[in-house]
Amino acid sequence: MAYKQAERAAPVQPGSIRAAFMADATSPAAPQDEYVLKPHEQPLIPGSPANPDHPKGRRIAYFAIGIYLGLVAGLTNGLLLANLIVLQGNMNLTPVDTGWVTVAYNLTNACMSILLFKVRQHFGIQRFVRATMITLLIANFVQLFDAGYQVELVSRAISGIAASGLVTLSIFYMMQSLPGPQRMIALVLGIGVVQIGLPLARAISPLLVYDGDIGSLFALQFGLSLVTVGLVNVLPLPQGVTVRAFGVLDLISFPLLAVGIGLLCSFLVQGRIIWWPTPWLGALLAPAIVLIGAALLIEHNRQNPMLQTRWMASGDLLKLALAGAFIRVVLSEQNFGATGLLTSLGYVNDQLVTFYAITAFAALLGVFFPLIGLNPADLRLSTLISLGIISVAAFADTQTGLMSRPSDFYLTQAAIAFASVYFIGPMLMEGFLRALTRGPSYIVSFLALFNLSQTIGGLAGTAALSAFFTIRAKAHLMTLGQGLATDDPALAQALAYLSSGLNGSIGDATLRSAVAGRNVVQEAARQAGVLAYNDVFFVIGFGAAIGFMIVLVRWLRDRRRGFSPLAADLSLLQQMLAQRK
Repeated sequence: MAYKQAERAAPVQPGSIRAAFMADATSPAAPQDEYVLKPHEQPLIPGSPANPDHPKGRRIAYFAIGIYLGLVAGLTNGLLLANLIVLQGNMNLTPVDTGWVTVAYNLTNACMSILLFKVRQHFGIQRFVRATMITLLIANFVQLFDAGYQVELVSRAISGIAASGLVTLSIFYMMQSLPGPQRMIALVLGIGVVQIGLPLARAISPLLVYDGDIGSLFALQFGLSLVTVGLVNVLPLPQGVTVRAFGVLDLISFPLLAVGIGLLCSFLVQGRIIWWPTPWLGALLAPAIVLIGAALLIEHNRQNPMLQTRWMASGDLLKLALAGAFIRVVLSEQNFGATGLLTSLGYVNDQLVTFYAITAFAALLGVFFPLIGLNPADLRLSTLISLGIISVAAFADTQTGLMSRPSDFYLTQAAIAFASVYFIGPMLMEGFLRALTRGPSYIVSFLALFNLSQTIGGLAGTAALSAFFTIRAKAHLMTLGQGLATDDPALAQALAYLSSGLNGSIGDATLRSAVAGRNVVQEAARQAGVLAYNDVFFVIGFGAAIGFMIVLVRWLRDRRRGFSPLAADLSLLQQMLAQRK
């Protein structure tokens, strides 16, 4: 299928856009003939593709490609997070070095939605697609040659840009597959499919790095990127329209914001690795606050701002962003809590394939369940349900012990994986609907706020829980240590038993006693770690329960009053769509 007419700078007017289609049952007989878009097929905003009435077969192809693009976007970061230890061993990295690899991805991914939105508006959708494909290929190609740590940092930074573009393309492709009134469902599906990437990556990683060589992982990523390039060229998106989107002050405010966010991500990632009192962490946090503040100050006083700061600071948007960040914090129970606990109990990835496969399947259910009875006037119900599920599952995990097995977590972690995806699509849809009725600059503002809330919320959640775990583990170890008095007959008997078990391997009696004592201390440390993880689960469960009660009270109050938070926005959207018929 080919779209031959170049995109051009023009306002979106009925009948003003023309695109060429491949000959089929519903389009002109000759590929060179032009198909004039009907009013309802016009792109809703500059920078987005047109939405022609495709035949059924093409719709199915667009949907399949959209699903694939979303999975590749999720695997771009998921495969990295699932194999950080393997990467660290292959490249002889320290934990701090590995932390910078994570930072490199997050600092570009967190703020690229702003720049990429304007790129689509200014240069057109086809140039945006080509730029995304080039960055994806470069990011995965350079990894094939084991070029070293510095190249890996550059590759991860480029991957963050590519992943942000792939999420957008996934949503656009799914929009092409759906009829007019249902196209907003693509927002729910697109952002949901991306969330499957991490549990799916953890499930398949043991098959890729079974021999400890990360080269197979890099080869898979490059292969996925080649297929991606092929698919978007075989079935491209329809053309759109372009407008002049960049202003001079964008060249000042965006770099300030991007560098500030990068420094903030660095602070959150490295703080939990080297511990928070380290002096140079302050050299990251202080300029991050200054730079982000300066960028927002510039935007606040611009005549045509890139970010609508007054709208972003409104009560509805702040509540939405805080709710999204809070849920991302409590969802750290899975990536930090359950995974960390199983690792501390001695389980490796090879033994957790079934565990991660179950969580990936549960996350997949979370993608499609929001579509059942989806009501744009009541999108907050999914947030309420997700918080309730997280709270119940986290409290259930507080009963773990040294003898816990992965199977003990199947139900609770599947529930949390489901909740982690179930809420995000409707939340994105709510904010997007609010922004869409106001204009393109509001969409940029919402996407920036939403991405930052998810990225910073996830990093801050892991950092906070890591600090809490360390403090509680030390407290439990001190408590257990007080019970290990040297004159305790039970301890003496246990040491004697352990020492006797070493008779065959250690001949010296004094050394046997020392080794036995060390084993007792290690066992106490393991027990302290398990108790600390139980404390983490309790705090997450309690926080999710508080969030559930707050959202429940607001939801019940709105229901009793017959109030819909999106009523005005939905009415405006209906008027906009009616004008396009």
